Amino acid sequence: MDIDALLKEMTLDEKIDQLMQLAAFLFDGASHEGEITGPLSDLGIDSRTIHNSGSVLGGSGAKEIKNIQDAHLKTNRLNIPLLIMADIIHGYKTIFPHNLAISCAFDPKLVEETAAIAAKEAAVSGIHVTFAPMVDLVRDPRWGRVMESTGEDPYLNSELAKAFVKGFQGADIHSSKDSVAACVKHFAAYGAIEAGRDYNTVNMSNRELRELYLPGYKAALEEGALMVMTAFNTVDGKPCSGNKALMRHLLRDEWAFDGVVISDWGAIRELIPHGVAKDEKAAAALAIEAGVDIEMMTSTYVSHLKELLEEGAIEESRIDESVRRILTLKKTLGLFDNPYRFLDEQRAEEVIFSEEHRKVARRAAEDSIVLLENDGILPLSKKDSLALIGPFAESNDLLGPWSWIGDREDVETIKAGIEADDVKALVTQPIKDIHRITEEEINASVELAKASDKVILALGESSDMSGEGGSRSKIELPEAQLDLLKKVSEVNTQIIVVLINGRPLDLTRVVPYARAIVEAWFPGSCGGSAISHVLFGVKNPSAKLTMSFPDSVGQIPVYYNHHNTGRPYDDNNPHNRYVSKFIDGPNKPRYPFGYGLSYTTFEYEDLTLSSQVLTEQTTIDVSVTVKNTGTTPGEEIVQLYIRDHVGEVVRPLKELKAFKKIQLNPNEAKTVMFKVNEQMLRYTHSDLTDYTDPGDFSVFVGTSSEQTLEASFYYQLGSEEN
Repeated sequence: MDIDALLKEMTLDEKIDQLMQLAAFLFDGASHEGEITGPLSDLGIDSRTIHNSGSVLGGSGAKEIKNIQDAHLKTNRLNIPLLIMADIIHGYKTIFPHNLAISCAFDPKLVEETAAIAAKEAAVSGIHVTFAPMVDLVRDPRWGRVMESTGEDPYLNSELAKAFVKGFQGADIHSSKDSVAACVKHFAAYGAIEAGRDYNTVNMSNRELRELYLPGYKAALEEGALMVMTAFNTVDGKPCSGNKALMRHLLRDEWAFDGVVISDWGAIRELIPHGVAKDEKAAAALAIEAGVDIEMMTSTYVSHLKELLEEGAIEESRIDESVRRILTLKKTLGLFDNPYRFLDEQRAEEVIFSEEHRKVARRAAEDSIVLLENDGILPLSKKDSLALIGPFAESNDLLGPWSWIGDREDVETIKAGIEADDVKALVTQPIKDIHRITEEEINASVELAKASDKVILALGESSDMSGEGGSRSKIELPEAQLDLLKKVSEVNTQIIVVLINGRPLDLTRVVPYARAIVEAWFPGSCGGSAISHVLFGVKNPSAKLTMSFPDSVGQIPVYYNHHNTGRPYDDNNPHNRYVSKFIDGPNKPRYPFGYGLSYTTFEYEDLTLSSQVLTEQTTIDVSVTVKNTGTTPGEEIVQLYIRDHVGEVVRPLKELKAFKKIQLNPNEAKTVMFKVNEQMLRYTHSDLTDYTDPGDFSVFVGTSSEQTLEASFYYQLGSEEN
């Protein structure tokens, strides 16, 4: 396919229509065809636009997508196929733990494996592009979309961004029948919105943006992600979809990204309420000049680009470059050779939600569960008489937001998971509503707790309390659940709390009543058995938090890689008022980044550096001995952090730079090796260049960002040590 030749054949209307993305239900052939009504009725989209639109948002299943493509090709003059896109965030039909959860496994290979399965199920169903990965760095758990992120650390964020792209796109996206194009989002800094309130403003320095928030996007693009989605927020006072400095100068010119950029839903039209465009025509001009190729679910391009061109406000070359990118993506995906790509209804039945895929989902859930508290009550014995109580005891609401094709009817509940592990002495008291627990339900729960040795109390958030539009000003459990916990504890103190949720929570009123707390997140399709395996010790938990849990909501934002102040708090002098601290609570989070317990214990010793001096040409070998000092085999995630003591700008107290997962049997010890090089020390200076200053550094190795051993070295300019 000669893209330039095709471009010359296209009329101006046909070009502009390629820049339009509409939802699947608007297209002929959709299973739920319908007119635009309600809040979408003023989009200004007519039947001609729909028939010539370049891409589709959504579409459920191979049959529907085939029908949509069939109907489209019958009416499209040049037989240009549709691009089919969808939100395949943490699984297609087989739902894996959400992204924040799976990041806690600290396992890029696992992330790649789950993304590859999601791509396989999506591709056979006719999907070409997934709106993932979301690599927004997040420090505020009030934001509902933290569940789509991989946490608060830019290094881990970048490593997992690359893994997602590898998994989705595979080694050869043109010929691989199991791949979809990745669309990295949300560009840029959406995770830094003020107060964690969705669609809100972002305000930060360009230096902070580059050092902390951009690396994840850049890593995904360097891995070959074919698309970028704009963010809803502003950056430096300009909404991203109309931000030429961000979208064209940085993304296009500086980073040389020549793939497709798509707006988020309605974001171009939202330039008007943002206050940077007076009307739709002005919004269209800003977005096309910024380099946004596809407008999702508003019609400013199809309504006004021709008029802007006639007025001389834009050049036709601006339209042509966007169309060329879209057509090139279609060619890359092989759609001109086969508009249906690898859509296969028969194979879909064999592949989707297969036992093989469910096994990976179960393993991913097990590896994502974080043990927050345990005074020895876990693991449980199958001989114990157990009461399983709470709104998530038998709930199938374990998929979480953005599970799309996932079916709750397929979900393994916690009760089903425990019963499948052949636990006989189990009684349950399900609770229907997470917010309103009846007196009858409370009384029944208390009676069961009285009659049982131990209580598993399954508490948490419903799916609609997280995700897009799910911002919360209070991040405690619902009051009714806290009341249930307290009343159960009055008759039985042997309580294990299992949490189902999409964000870090304020657990201040949970900890006093729980002998163990198991953070299970939204564990996905096979979550029930994964939770059971952890509770009964079939799986020794090994996951570590990738986002700090606050001690109280008033601490937010609270994160491990913070800066020092001129008056830092000193643990040895807690009564000094005139330092940077709260007078009514701690500075530190309740559970820090990198934290997570095991059913065994690990001892770190003999932190050794091969040299005390590092240069640009040399490396330092960092070694530490880790020993399993308990009685149970276990996995440990060994974490390496670095601190630059004096910088041109203030540096964080610690920064994650490497990690390794090891398996140790009881009394077994291993020496874990890391290499430190100059590139690991670089940071963004006030002139926005990245380099390393000479001076003193500390290296920390340990089981979390708080529990580490420390050693020191010096970085000197020049090629050799003196």
